[in-house]
Amino acid sequence: MQLRSIFVSLSILTLIFSGCSYSNGLKIKFGEKDISEHAFSVSDLNPDLPYDWTGYRYLLLEFRASSSQRFEVGLKNDKGWLFKRIHPFAGAHVRFVVPLDFYRAQPSRGNDMAATWNQPRQMGFINVEQGGFGAVDAIDSIMFRMITPLHKPVLELKSVNVSRRDPGDTLFAPATLVDRFGQWKTENWKGKVNSEDELIAFWENEDRNLSPGDFNYGKYGGYLNTQYEATGFFRVEKINDRWWFVDPEGHLFLSTGVNGIGPGSTATPARGREYIFDTVPPQPGRQGANRYRSYNFLGWNLQRRYGEDWRDKANAMTARRMEAWGFTTGSQMLNKPYITYFRPPGGVEIMGIPDVWSEEFEKNVEERSKEQLIRSKDDPLLIGWFIGNEPPWPNRESLAVSAILDGPNTATQAKLREYLKSGNNHDRRVEFCKMTFQRYLDVVTGAIRKYDPNHLILGIRFGGTPPDYIIEMAGIFDVYSLNTYAYRPDPSYLSKVHDLTGLPILIGEYHFGTPGRGMAAGLCQVSDQHNRGVAYRYYTENAFAHPVVIGAHWFQWSDQANTGRNDGENYNIGMIDVTDRPYIELTGAVTEMHKVLFRVHAGESSPYDVLPEGRTRVDFKY
Repeated sequence: MQLRSIFVSLSILTLIFSGCSYSNGLKIKFGEKDISEHAFSVSDLNPDLPYDWTGYRYLLLEFRASSSQRFEVGLKNDKGWLFKRIHPFAGAHVRFVVPLDFYRAQPSRGNDMAATWNQPRQMGFINVEQGGFGAVDAIDSIMFRMITPLHKPVLELKSVNVSRRDPGDTLFAPATLVDRFGQWKTENWKGKVNSEDELIAFWENEDRNLSPGDFNYGKYGGYLNTQYEATGFFRVEKINDRWWFVDPEGHLFLSTGVNGIGPGSTATPARGREYIFDTVPPQPGRQGANRYRSYNFLGWNLQRRYGEDWRDKANAMTARRMEAWGFTTGSQMLNKPYITYFRPPGGVEIMGIPDVWSEEFEKNVEERSKEQLIRSKDDPLLIGWFIGNEPPWPNRESLAVSAILDGPNTATQAKLREYLKSGNNHDRRVEFCKMTFQRYLDVVTGAIRKYDPNHLILGIRFGGTPPDYIIEMAGIFDVYSLNTYAYRPDPSYLSKVHDLTGLPILIGEYHFGTPGRGMAAGLCQVSDQHNRGVAYRYYTENAFAHPVVIGAHWFQWSDQANTGRNDGENYNIGMIDVTDRPYIELTGAVTEMHKVLFRVHAGESSPYDVLPEGRTRVDFKY
């Protein structure tokens, strides 16, 4: 016992000198460096914690995080470390439950990448994509680490345990987290709203001063100083070795837009945690209540601003803002050029793979085409069609095959079983996914070209880096679309995609955020609101400087709810905040970018070359 006591005392001293301390729990202080990490033996964190975790299903963490910045929890088995990323609620003392299955095996549910990798909890969310998968039956150490910490965040760790059942996430303190305007209560910042009078004054000032910008746009957003063949619809053309959209009047056009326009994307599930909200928004049924019992604070603030007919008036303001800031691509309800989705209806879908070998699939596509495509085929504002978003099966073909085999009885499963009779190995599994994907492409693009020959097929907004064979197959589209989250897209990768497809490229998603106001930073983090604007210009202008990039769409119009959307994401990625106020540091950069965009893409001007604060180089990632 005496030796054990001495060992524990020495361990505590080690924790103190490594930036941690046991003062009302263990305080882990993340230093301002690229990676700040703190590892502890299991027995140091909890002498009663078992070494053998066989049969345990949940890791129970009680903590308070000073920041909403994501941190990683690593478990060390006999082969090394496995990590999962936690996005906590700032300033909240919580019990946070991590299912150990997230460490043990890759998930095979979810029809796009976000639904696959994001795992919601009541007091935050977990992203399970990074950090590896493996056995967690024998764990001797636990690590807490943070990548590029900002503003010296602290994690106050109260207790660590494991459990065979899920006791549920719990908020211990404070009593509530979200105020009546949808703002985070445990933080203060410049411009935080304290009264409706403050909001009304801001809104009235914006209404008085917002005016259209001068970007030399025509009726459809094309550049008036250019003139080529006018076909009455959007098309693409390569001119002087640079790709462009051409608008219906024959003017060169670059598609800049924002995803998630409207308040619908700001709803947050409330079922089971209604108590964390200071005030419940009125009439939740009219704001999109569903099985999650969603609250929508942006919708409530728009009702405050505009009254009963708030939706139409809010749309009108969105259109005015887009005209002021220079965006060329909006939505049909804004009477601006737009892109929309054609999705095959219903049916079983596994890891983004529909039951394409069933007779019903082709029949359903045909019926949907007659309903949707014919209705839109003569609309000159429609740029074109997306037919999918971030399918999660590329590079995970073998897992997708296993999921199909383990899933419900379908025509695709039957065809797969027959196919594997001649051999069941990785290469054949990839080949089956390839021919299934080809079937999907043939049926869907065939229907679009049959029923709407006037508009472009903008393809699938691929996430990550799909295998080359998939990129090559995408040559069936008119434009190759990809979502790429980085500080700027890698020009060599853009060139590779163009070489494999021969197509121009549209970037479907990117963003920059900063932790604060109760929200996480998003997929690309910067230090503050000013640097969101810096990062926007750097990314966007460098993207369009490449001769094959003809579109780039920001994700998304408004911040996500600070308590998370259905999959838990709660990112500070909006052009506007929850109180319907623009982030002027960002929108100012958007406006300046649009003033020079034509010359940058034409090769007449160099792109913006200022990196966001704290970055001396760009690491390319997708």
